[in-house]
Amino acid sequence: MGLGASLYSGISGLTVHSERMTVIGNNLANVNTTGFKGAMMQFEDLGSSDFATVNGVGQVGRGVRVSTIYSDWGQGAFESSTEATDMAITGEGLFVVSPLGEDMKYYTRAGNFRFDNDGYLVDPHGYILQGWEIERNTTMVTTTTSSTTQDTNSARIIGTPTNIRMENFQSEPKATTNVSIVTNLDPTAADSSTSSTNPYFAMFNNWDGSAETPLASTLYAYSTTLKVYDDIGTAHNLTVYFDKVTMSNAGGDTVWEYMVTCDPSADRRMLSGANGQMTSIGEAQTSAAGVLMIGTLTFTTGQLSGMSAYTLKSNGGSTIKDLDNWSLADFSTSGFPVCTANFLGKSNASTAEAANATPLQIDFGISNKDLSSNGGGATTIGWGGGLGTLPTTAADVGNNISNTGYLANFKDPAVSALATQSFDTGGSSTLYQSQNGYSAGILQNISVSREGVISGHYSNGQVLELYAVTLATFTNQHGLRREGGNLFTETLNSGPALTGQAGSSGKGTIDGNALEMSNVDMATQFVSMITTQRGFQANTKVITTVDSLLGEVISMKR
Repeated sequence: MGLGASLYSGISGLTVHSERMTVIGNNLANVNTTGFKGAMMQFEDLGSSDFATVNGVGQVGRGVRVSTIYSDWGQGAFESSTEATDMAITGEGLFVVSPLGEDMKYYTRAGNFRFDNDGYLVDPHGYILQGWEIERNTTMVTTTTSSTTQDTNSARIIGTPTNIRMENFQSEPKATTNVSIVTNLDPTAADSSTSSTNPYFAMFNNWDGSAETPLASTLYAYSTTLKVYDDIGTAHNLTVYFDKVTMSNAGGDTVWEYMVTCDPSADRRMLSGANGQMTSIGEAQTSAAGVLMIGTLTFTTGQLSGMSAYTLKSNGGSTIKDLDNWSLADFSTSGFPVCTANFLGKSNASTAEAANATPLQIDFGISNKDLSSNGGGATTIGWGGGLGTLPTTAADVGNNISNTGYLANFKDPAVSALATQSFDTGGSSTLYQSQNGYSAGILQNISVSREGVISGHYSNGQVLELYAVTLATFTNQHGLRREGGNLFTETLNSGPALTGQAGSSGKGTIDGNALEMSNVDMATQFVSMITTQRGFQANTKVITTVDSLLGEVISMKR
C-alpha cells in the first residue's frame, strides 16, 4: 500500500505542476495584451494518513493540490497613444462596459476605446463604456432693473451611469454679455468733435446713423473695435469711439467723451412710430441708429478716476437723438454700466430698449461698489454727481456746463489694476479687449482629464465637459471572474461594484492618450517556469523510482 500511495503522490505532483505551467504559459502568451493582469498559482498539501511510530502516531502526506489561483492586480506600465479615447488607469479601479440594450456589466483595465458609427464609445467587442452625463448649469446675472442674462457656466454629473455617446457634434452659441476694453488715450490729442450745445457729447451730436459713414474719421481721436455675438451666434462689430473734451471745466482733470456703437443697420431696438406700430431703429434709418451708450471718462494725472454712462430711455420715442432721452445707465450686479444691443429685434412691444434683449455690460476698468439707491429712483441707483443736482440725463450735463466738475460718477468707484489710462506714450492704443460671447462651433477633437472627464474641443474655441467616466472597485477584486477578452464579471465572492468618478473614493486617476500594458514580468515568469519544470521532473523521478521498487517486489516470487 505504501508504494501505491507514493505513486499517486507523484501523480498529484505532475498534475499540479502541469497546471502551473499552463498558468505561466498563459501569462507569457499575454505579455503584450493591453491591460492584462497576470495570474499566479499556489499549492497546498493533501490530507495526511496516520502512521504508527515509536514516538506515537505520525502522519504521512498523500500528495499536493492547487490551493488557489490569484490574479496579479499590480500596476502595468503605460504606452503612449495618439488616440484621445485611449485611457489608462493609475491606481485602483476598472472601466465599466455594457452591451447595447443589456443590463449586463463587464469590467476591464483595457482602455482601448473608439467611437462607433452610432457615436457610442466602445471597446473592441462593441461594449459601450459607461459614464455620467455632465449637466451644464447657467448662472444668471441681474441688473438693477431686474432684467437678466446668461453670464457664467458650471458643470456637474447627473443621474446614474449611462452609455457614453457623442450625439451633438455642435457647440451652441452664447450671446455676449460682457465687454472689457482697456485703452491708453493720448493726453496730447486734440478735440476732434466739437459742439456748441454740449461738448461732452459732441461725437453723439455729429453721429449720423443713416449715413454710409456714421462718424467721419476727423470727428474722433481714437476708436477700437471688437466682435460680439448675438443669441444665434452671429458676429457683430462693436466700436467704441473716444475724443478729448477740451472745453471741460474739471479743474486739473482731463475728460474724454466716449460712444459705444454697433452697425446702424444691425440696431434692432424698437421704436413706436406715429401710427403706434413698433419699428426697429435700424430700419427707421434714424440718425441715432447704432449708438448704444454715451458718456465720459475722467482722468486724474493720467489715471482713470471717474465715469458717466447714459443709455436711451425705454420710453424714448422717436426723437432718440435728443439728449433728454438719454438717462443714466443701469448697473450689472458686478457694478458695470449696462446697455442693450438688440441685434435680433426681440421686444416686449412697448419699450425702445426691448426688455427681452440681452444686456451688455461695458468695462473700461472702473466699477461701482455702491449700488444702493441715492433717492433718485431706480434709474439713478449707485450714481453721484459733482457740484449741484445729479445730471440724470445727458442733456443735464450740457445745460449746466458752467458748474465746475459737474459730471455724473459712480457713488463708490473701484479702479482695477488694468484700467483705461491717459499717458503720453506717443499715441492712443488698445491695451486689452475681450468679450464672453462666441458663435456656434463644430466638434474638432476630445480630451480626457485625470478625473475621467471627457471634454469636447470645438471650432469656436469652447471646451465643453460632456461625460465623466465611471470607475468601479470591489471589496475583493481577487474574487472577480475572468470572462476572456480582458473582461471580468462580479461574483458573490468579489462583492458588488463600488462605482465613482476617477480620483475619488479610493479610485485611481485616468490618463488620456495612453494604454496600460500587461503587468506580466517575463523574468519572473521564466524563473517560475524553471522551478515548475524542476518540480515536474522531480515528481517523474518519484514515479520511475516507485516503478523500479514495484519491479523488485514482483521479482521476489521468482
